[in-house]
Amino acid sequence: MSDNTFAKDIHKGLSAPLKHISSKYFYDDIGSGIFQEIMKMPEYYPTACEFEILSMQGSEIIQKLDFNAPFNIVEFGAGDGIKTRQLLKKLVETNVDFSYVPIDISKKAIEALEANMLEHLPDLKIRPMIGNYFSMIEELSHSGVPSLFLFLGGNIGNYEVHEVNSLLASFNQCMKTGDKLLTGFDLQKNPSTIRYAYDDPKGITKAFNINLLHRINRELGGNFKTSQFDFYSFYNPVNGEVRSYLVSLVKQKVHIQRTDKCYDFEQNELIRTELSKKYTLPEIENSASANGFTVMEHFLDCKHYFTDSLWVK
Repeated sequence: MSDNTFAKDIHKGLSAPLKHISSKYFYDDIGSGIFQEIMKMPEYYPTACEFEILSMQGSEIIQKLDFNAPFNIVEFGAGDGIKTRQLLKKLVETNVDFSYVPIDISKKAIEALEANMLEHLPDLKIRPMIGNYFSMIEELSHSGVPSLFLFLGGNIGNYEVHEVNSLLASFNQCMKTGDKLLTGFDLQKNPSTIRYAYDDPKGITKAFNINLLHRINRELGGNFKTSQFDFYSFYNPVNGEVRSYLVSLVKQKVHIQRTDKCYDFEQNELIRTELSKKYTLPEIENSASANGFTVMEHFLDCKHYFTDSLWVK
């Protein structure tokens, strides 16, 4: 992503009546490192839950695919691929004929993923693609090879309702009849469990959010005084939404060199940073049917905290 896009998005977000910074900007090198720490926190359950599902129920997921010809496993934003590797390992061990096609906009991320996968699964057929999800899916849809698409990690929870429908409709449009989609959803549960996962006692999640301001300072020449901002997160158990914010502790003015603009903050003014929606199973089923999919099965972890839901077009 170019500095120019980052600068434009930050200007747009900080000029809005309700200030916001897109959660996609969390993951620079430092942010990605802090997120690795978050995933190791005892309070942060989603990663371990999904790892359990893909490790323990990989064979059942494979059985449900029921492809009778060689197929592709296409993954959007695979990250380090550790969870996905559990599923791929089962397929490689049972000599299933498939190709793994990870898609990411970052060449660096794809190269690291490919090296990591081949180190653990030297017999894996891997065909990485670098670029935008939808242009890559469209390219794949002309091949005639059936596909399982992976959108794991509960990433769908970061989208507003209208964005979820737009995303799923776009997936559906690029998929062939009979193609499958395996999507991770974090489920509604005890509100306290969710609250601590997104506002931990050690302040790691706070550091993750404050890094957005450090990133603007580093990359765009901002002069945010990060000690003058706090972090606030809350979970609404009625609609299943976790909302996270940075809070300006004082009335202040921030200048960003790249945009050559000043941004005014009132005391206690908020910058919205993240939505993380928690779903019920009926909500997942409604999202599937509204966008042209049928739910084949929900694969749940033992605590029923998380599901990888398998859909067919």
